[in-house]
Amino acid sequence: MSSTIEAAPEKTSGTSPQKRNIILLFAGLMVTMLLASLDQTIFSTALPTIVGELNGVDHMLWVTTAYILASTIMLPVYGKLGDLIGRKGLFIGAIMLFIAGSVVGGLAGDMTWLIVGRAIQGLGGGGLLILSNAIIADVVPARERGKYMGIMGGVFALSSVAGPLLGGWFTESIGWRWAFWMNIPLGLLAIASALVFLRLPKGASGKPRLDWAGMGLLAIASTCLVLVTTWGGTTYDWDSGVIISLIAGTVVAAVAFVLVERRAAEPIMPLKLFTDRNFNLTTIAGLIIGIAMFGALAYLPTYLQMVTGSNATQAGLLMIPMMAALLLTSIVSGQLVSKTGRYKWLPIVGTVIVAVALVLLSTMTPALPVWVICTYLAVMGIGLGMSMQILILVVQNSFPVSQVGTATASNNYFRQIGASLGSAIVGSLFVARLTDLLAERMPIGGAAASGSSNSFTPALVKALPAPLRDVIVGAYNDALTPVFLYMVPLLLIAVVLLCFVKEKPLATTIERDSVATSLEIDGATHPALDQADTTAAATADGVDAADEFAPDTSDDPDGNGRDHVLVTS
Repeated sequence: MSSTIEAAPEKTSGTSPQKRNIILLFAGLMVTMLLASLDQTIFSTALPTIVGELNGVDHMLWVTTAYILASTIMLPVYGKLGDLIGRKGLFIGAIMLFIAGSVVGGLAGDMTWLIVGRAIQGLGGGGLLILSNAIIADVVPARERGKYMGIMGGVFALSSVAGPLLGGWFTESIGWRWAFWMNIPLGLLAIASALVFLRLPKGASGKPRLDWAGMGLLAIASTCLVLVTTWGGTTYDWDSGVIISLIAGTVVAAVAFVLVERRAAEPIMPLKLFTDRNFNLTTIAGLIIGIAMFGALAYLPTYLQMVTGSNATQAGLLMIPMMAALLLTSIVSGQLVSKTGRYKWLPIVGTVIVAVALVLLSTMTPALPVWVICTYLAVMGIGLGMSMQILILVVQNSFPVSQVGTATASNNYFRQIGASLGSAIVGSLFVARLTDLLAERMPIGGAAASGSSNSFTPALVKALPAPLRDVIVGAYNDALTPVFLYMVPLLLIAVVLLCFVKEKPLATTIERDSVATSLEIDGATHPALDQADTTAAATADGVDAADEFAPDTSDDPDGNGRDHVLVTS
């Protein structure tokens, strides 16, 4: 026997204790997000010292690549598992894994163990980012979620500046290993916060059917793609056998992944996601923004050092206007969304502003005052702050809570891929143009005196005679600035795509699955929560159990996103 019912929305309590619990839980989530985002940047200034001490300069690239690769692979895994088995235990497990990686890295006596520690950190770090975003969707309705997600966006802005500065300070004072040790007390604090304040419904009863084949193929495709973007044009030429083989491996694994996902009982990245217009549009836009943001961020510090003569710390400080603007506009944008319920215009305007910022950056010259460059960076920060977290909110508002982890993880996965592509594309174009310009402009005697372009450092360039220095600085400027302009058409494509996003009303309640022996969602059958677990969860959250299970037979004509499920017995 089966009947179709509509899962009744969960009512939220307006009592101050509940609000206080959400704030305390949110503080714990911010700590975990800060841990994961800091670890992507904190080693940028410490790496030269680390690899010198551990005698591993030839393996330096893997300290960063190991973390990025592991976290990228795990994004969709954590998203799907969180939807299947619940997020609380998974969240705590991800923090513990991150702490374990920090211990391994902190104790590392050689490069091999350092890279292993970074990989373990990445396996946990992917979960910290995704599960934090999904947990907010579990406890805060979409209408109120904007102000929380705005602060989340600010965490990334903070870590982008604080990471390199902390890494430099640790290296020069108490030692680089404290970049690992600091994660232990912060991680334990985050675990305590989750244990005390995190109250979520349990996951599905019974043993979940995991998509092992999909996980394996996605891992292969992601690994090949990340290695292409990391090695292409640097370690290996783009037309080398290694790079061509990796590109072929990416394509073959991706095609096989799609075929497997079509037949999987619990696909790790359900193809049904791609039938939702808002998901497709925001995911493509997010990928493009990732290309632009990380393509610019990857080489702007180098530009600032070479062209303005700043040292590494000063170059990091010069990025503060961009991050401060991102922090401010991210928070203000979130507040506006929560107050008005309108959100479509924000990423559209934000993406236009990012495009304007790239045009401004393409006009930079060695003679341009530093404060003008900082102003251009602030303009980019304003655009990014108006768009990044709002795109995630749009995705979450398009799916029921039972699928929000998978949808959020899939969206972030493609943004991460965009970040890798952006760094690779900009880096390849920049290096190729720089090599040509130096060969064209450098006098023969000057080239011999200054060495190859591979050996240029800010200190070396600064010490060169003025004529040679001007040639090198001009080459760096003319090699990088046009690349910013090349990315503008991509941003304009994103603007057009975002214009077609359907502005669905933001949900003012949180929905849970109703009582059932099994749930059929999007053609796949899932074990359901038993009534005792669901009632307990509802009561813990201040929800009247009678209201929680009251059926509503409306046909949802206003597109409010209520979750229709087929109850079978």
